[in-house]
Amino acid sequence: MNAEPGWDAFAAKKYLSLETYRKTGAGVRTPVWFAAAPDEPGGPVLYVYSTADSGKAKRIRRSGAVRIAPCDARGRVTGDWIAAHAAIAGDAAYERGMRLLNRKYWPLKPVMDVFVRLFVKHERVMIAIRPV
Repeated sequence: MNAEPGWDAFAAKKYLSLETYRKTGAGVRTPVWFAAAPDEPGGPVLYVYSTADSGKAKRIRRSGAVRIAPCDARGRVTGDWIAAHAAIAGDAAYERGMRLLNRKYWPLKPVMDVFVRLFVKHERVMIAIRPV
């Protein structure tokens, strides 16, 4: 990715551990798929998507303070933690993030999207993560 120190650790990874915080301050770690957009105005962005009613989306709406680290599919951290800020992205960023995720996780992600549209009735949101 370049631009930000430590963000190169995500370059060849498929998962990152996203740590969001409860009201009590306790961290909740979740392994998620992500796609990088190193050329965004204002610096690099990592895009993650989730359902709008998920715990991580609710915690990010309340407080955008997060930590991220590269990890495996089971959430075992394989690199250093980095402080970041996360926010629910708008329409244009949602579309950009989905395109990047579809390209990175081809063909699994687009196939999963078909099933989500057919059977799952939850709104989805795009989360934009930036370094602090």
